[in-house]
Amino acid sequence: MPKSDIFANLYSIKEADLKVSQSSVGKVISYADGIVFTDQLEDVQSGELVTFGENAYGLALNLEKEKVGIIVLSGGEQIRPGDLVHRTGKILSINVSEDIIGRVIDAMGNAIDGKADIARGKDMFLEKIAPGVIAREAVNQPMQTGIKAVDALIPIGRGQRELIIGDRNTGKSSVALGSILNQKGQDMICVYVSIGQKKSTLAQFIQVLEDKGAMEYTIVVAASASDAASLQFLAPYAGQAVAEYFLDKGKDVLIVFDDLSKHAQAYREISLLLKRPSGREAYPGDVFYLHSRLLERSCKLNQEHGGGSITALPIIETQANDVSAYIPTNVISITDGQIYLETDLFNSGVRPAINVGLSVSRVGSAAQVKAMKQVAGSLKLDLAQFRELEAFAQFSSDLDATTKKQLERGKRVSEILKQAWDLQMSVADQVLMIYAAVNGFLDEIEITQLTEWEQSYLNFAKSKHAKLVSTLSTGPKIEKQEAEALQKLVKDFAKSYPHFYKKES
Repeated sequence: MPKSDIFANLYSIKEADLKVSQSSVGKVISYADGIVFTDQLEDVQSGELVTFGENAYGLALNLEKEKVGIIVLSGGEQIRPGDLVHRTGKILSINVSEDIIGRVIDAMGNAIDGKADIARGKDMFLEKIAPGVIAREAVNQPMQTGIKAVDALIPIGRGQRELIIGDRNTGKSSVALGSILNQKGQDMICVYVSIGQKKSTLAQFIQVLEDKGAMEYTIVVAASASDAASLQFLAPYAGQAVAEYFLDKGKDVLIVFDDLSKHAQAYREISLLLKRPSGREAYPGDVFYLHSRLLERSCKLNQEHGGGSITALPIIETQANDVSAYIPTNVISITDGQIYLETDLFNSGVRPAINVGLSVSRVGSAAQVKAMKQVAGSLKLDLAQFRELEAFAQFSSDLDATTKKQLERGKRVSEILKQAWDLQMSVADQVLMIYAAVNGFLDEIEITQLTEWEQSYLNFAKSKHAKLVSTLSTGPKIEKQEAEALQKLVKDFAKSYPHFYKKES
């Protein structure tokens, strides 16, 4: 070896960093069904990200005396028994920036829509302690869904958690989708979290959002049925982390979890594979905490903390209308009310198939526009009484005139609350319709003509009474002047379109 090379090597050794670093390393004992058990991984934290080598990551969940249980997040195909497992010292997070709006991502924050990579932004933790009581304020701003039955009877406020619950194929996702579509121009960011759905169903959903121009303000977080249970388990937390990025900027966010039943099932699968003790319906003992720590992060912050809000619409699928099952009762007790969709109503043509008697908003009229609060004040009670009378009338043909009148009005009110999932209505249109229904202006109209009447009536109002429609669009309290204008509108319409009425009203 030349003399110059010897001196070069000696210089390299002298300049080398000889500091010793200590890191905890474990060894894979077993790997099956997306679960790794390792030994000797000392000092690892619960929820810490670990690595098995290049592009193979896992999340430590079970910390036992002799071994650690880890769920695999990526690169599972290259893991073998005997491989080394390294701590990262990092808690799981995803990177979020403004560039994420309009994109489809997975539970790890990776773009899966075939477009360019998402620009780097801020790291948001998937697990985070919910804001404290002092940071919050009462829910008092309405979040309009554009659905008459919801905005009139079960009003939702910004910062509220409202459960959508019902059997399969009752229109749960349609209610949530309609709510997202109605946020166009409302300065609200929407996050749709798809958990355990078929990719074809998700593709249809995204196509609707694109066709309606809703992807301009929507982010989709997807963990499909073919994804690992670990990704389905993490998807809602990833969606919540995305929502909190915009919450920290003082924005209002709507997040839909579709659905948390599949989320609970994915967590049950993981827990059983980790050999955790099972409880009711084979769910682990902390399944309540699974959802409570997620949904408690949705709130309305006060101005000192930015004044933003996260409104959550979790979806739960029931079996045979059984709302007393384990997961439904858990989520009902966590949320601020529920919209209950019924199979019988759906099959009879009532859509959205909302059971008014079992649906409730615990925030109530505090988050309702004043005009709607006035016109729909007694609507829920009237509909409940109508349902009872309708059931009674099936067994009795001899009904007095008052009961017959109540039944006829109830039928018309029920009819005007029907609405196509993709036809959102403005506040003014809803107030005009419900005012006419509850004040008996539809009593003389044939039920079969109500759909045509509604379209003609709203067009007439916008063309001939534009000032009234403009006033109602902000939802102010209806004073004497507005009440007189509403009555004049209905009477003017009756004169202009007499063919709708059995007799002039």
